[in-house]
Amino acid sequence: MSATTPSLLVIYTGGTLGMVESESGLVPGPDFEGRLRRTLQALPADRRDALPDFTWMQTEPAIDSSAATPADWQRLGHLIAAHYSAYQGVLILHGTDTLAWTASSLAYQLQGIHCPVIISGAMAPLEREGSDALGNIEAAMHFAIRPDLAEVALCFNGQLLRGVRSRKWQTQQADAFTSPNHPPLGAFIDNQAVIYSGRGLTDHQRGAPRFELPDYGSLSAGGVPRIALWPGISAWQLEAWLLDERVQGALLEVWGGGNVPEDPAILGVLAQASGEGKLLAAISQCPQGGISLGHYAAGQGLVDAGVMSGDDMTPEAAVTKLVHLLAQPLDDAERRRRFLTPLVGERSAPLVEM
Repeated sequence: MSATTPSLLVIYTGGTLGMVESESGLVPGPDFEGRLRRTLQALPADRRDALPDFTWMQTEPAIDSSAATPADWQRLGHLIAAHYSAYQGVLILHGTDTLAWTASSLAYQLQGIHCPVIISGAMAPLEREGSDALGNIEAAMHFAIRPDLAEVALCFNGQLLRGVRSRKWQTQQADAFTSPNHPPLGAFIDNQAVIYSGRGLTDHQRGAPRFELPDYGSLSAGGVPRIALWPGISAWQLEAWLLDERVQGALLEVWGGGNVPEDPAILGVLAQASGEGKLLAAISQCPQGGISLGHYAAGQGLVDAGVMSGDDMTPEAAVTKLVHLLAQPLDDAERRRRFLTPLVGERSAPLVEM
């Protein structure tokens, strides 16, 4: 690594990439910084010298990806906001289970950021033979110092994806992440970080950083549930979820292009929850494509009940956006307006609320 290359902030939060083998299975390993630096130093000279020098930070305690909460997203957002300006870019090393959730939340918190915030991880520990960890980290470091990239992005298996458009799609394969409704932002090809023109936020949004770092504390214990409809769902089940006083909003995953059962009792529960000021949104259970509420008669009830369209957003993007908006001192009309407006490229187009 060359001292003349731009500086980089690396934040290690935990995850499989830093674990080691033990008699009881994988466990968190000691001194991941030292292990990683030694591994990078052993790269061929041309690859090693192309990497930036980096400052190392580590969250304490480490974030268990599968147990992450909005409070963890908030702490990480504040940490980046406090330190990013001293660096060319930021790289976050994170467990894969909720990596896309963290990437989505950071996109809303760090709106308008002027440098890359790259989040990556691995399906296998760094030292395991055939591990994807080194390749992912090396590629992510290259993307994290690109001056023409200014957003939160996910780097995995040689692909650069918009963070707020990404999803974990595989449990074991190296190509674990996908971006179902937005093309990749770039790719790592022949040890070069290639950015595809016209796809990044810098091509469409410029201006001063407009960070929003609200307190997610009141929403960290399930304040925004995610509810997937199934054949046979009943009003009492939705009532148990939505009318609980601790619930402030919810994401409904509906069928096809925006359909729900034409059951007056179910629609009545949705209307009651909306009437109580709870922020309700809907997306399709289909991973690709968006919804158009009211296009079919079976979806008109959602419109009448005050449920907002999530268009082609991922579940991760929709839930984290609801949390983000509910954590701020906004009135209901402004929350709805902002949900229906693309803030960081999370949905294809703004919708006029019907």
